[in-house]
Amino acid sequence: MNIFIKDKATINMLALSLISIILFAVAGCATNPVTGQSQFMLVSEEQEILIGKELYPNAMWGAEGGGGEFKDERVKTYLKNVVLNIHRVSHRPNLPVDFAIQNSSVPNAWAIPGHVVITRGLLAGLDNEAEFAFVMGHEMGHVSARHSASQMSLGILHQALLAGAGIALAGSDYSDAALSLGALGSGLLLLKYSRDDELEADGLGVQYMTKLGYNSRNAVSAHINLEKVSNEYIKSLGKGTQERGFFEDLLSTHPRTSVRIDEIQNIINHTPTFAVRGDGMNRQQFQSIIAGIRNANNTYIAHYDKAVRALNNKNLDEAVAQITKAINKDQTQAPFYSLSGFIMLKMKNPDKAEKYFNYALRLDNNYQPAFRGMGAIRYIKGNYAESIQYLRKSIALFPEDMNAHYFLGMSYFKTNDYKTAVNHLKSFADTHPKHPEIHGILGLCYENVNDPSSAYREYAMQFKVAPNNDMGRRAVGRLQALGAKAKQ
Repeated sequence: MNIFIKDKATINMLALSLISIILFAVAGCATNPVTGQSQFMLVSEEQEILIGKELYPNAMWGAEGGGGEFKDERVKTYLKNVVLNIHRVSHRPNLPVDFAIQNSSVPNAWAIPGHVVITRGLLAGLDNEAEFAFVMGHEMGHVSARHSASQMSLGILHQALLAGAGIALAGSDYSDAALSLGALGSGLLLLKYSRDDELEADGLGVQYMTKLGYNSRNAVSAHINLEKVSNEYIKSLGKGTQERGFFEDLLSTHPRTSVRIDEIQNIINHTPTFAVRGDGMNRQQFQSIIAGIRNANNTYIAHYDKAVRALNNKNLDEAVAQITKAINKDQTQAPFYSLSGFIMLKMKNPDKAEKYFNYALRLDNNYQPAFRGMGAIRYIKGNYAESIQYLRKSIALFPEDMNAHYFLGMSYFKTNDYKTAVNHLKSFADTHPKHPEIHGILGLCYENVNDPSSAYREYAMQFKVAPNNDMGRRAVGRLQALGAKAKQ
């Protein structure tokens, strides 16, 4: 007998329930490598590694200060050896692992499957090798205990449920918003560990450092120094800046920075002891090797970061003054010259900007912002073929750089490659929906690839966002023409 369910709420509920049942059926139970207990898991180990590989470049360039990698092979080699020793005694030594120093003043460290990272800002604030080992052990503990994989699994479940909601809400004004919230959640993966996860990672950090012969008391001093350098960083931002608010929110929602010292001490008291190697800190060698990074970090905080904020606030004279001081103190940093290039672009001096970008690339031939800057200059000068070459290199290094996508899409648009242009301009429009011309340009692209319905939608959005500029007035004409053509 066929039964037809006419109640829409019932249909929606059944659709969501069916999605949940299917997901739980295919997930199975994975065994946690740390606890030995079963846990809900939608992500295999191979998928963890693949997702980590995809997240890594965007996290290095875009998340929490970005900056790419701080290049100092001597320091990296020394610290990577410590990381590999931690990895050897961890619960998942079979996984691949790589180490990098992120060129950011934001005091932070993070790990995803395949990668563990500490920022320049945090590294400069640590006192000894044992503290570094604890911080890295803590972050690698998240991967060992599959905290990141659990976040991925919950994200997949959330996306699937939202997709079900999107299907159920099809035809309503809410479906696109629901799906957008799911996409937004994936960008917060590195920040969302529970307090229990953070405490478990602290325990693993203590366990790993102790096995390697470090004095576990340095786990306490690592927390103290993290809090100290975080407070110093907030102070350096000044009052009322957007970055200050972001970082204070991060600290307030990140349990790792608020764990009480007695909780850490309790973890230490209950961790099996091993023989301490040497003085248990290796402070002298650590201090000697990171001395250069400390000096560089002081220059970044004192001048480069201030130049960035001045540029963002359109105070170009202050930006020039600060970045000039930075370069006078240290001529080895590609970001200093690249930032000078962007300041020159703002001052409408592309020739001088090009010299700075080229010098940045001589210092670091993979410095992503310099490729974007060179691509923008080539676009401004009408050399679209060379613009495309530079911008493709830029996006290969940082796939989610929306400014690079914009200039690349516009370069394809100018060369009448409308289909390729759409791929890049749509990405930009999704993240910059109030841009005054992007929807009209997309409308033109869609018309040229014979997609009138998408063109109509973009022209309508252009009219909504900016009806009174040239593109807005053009969009009105195209809406009328497409509407009349549809009626025919």
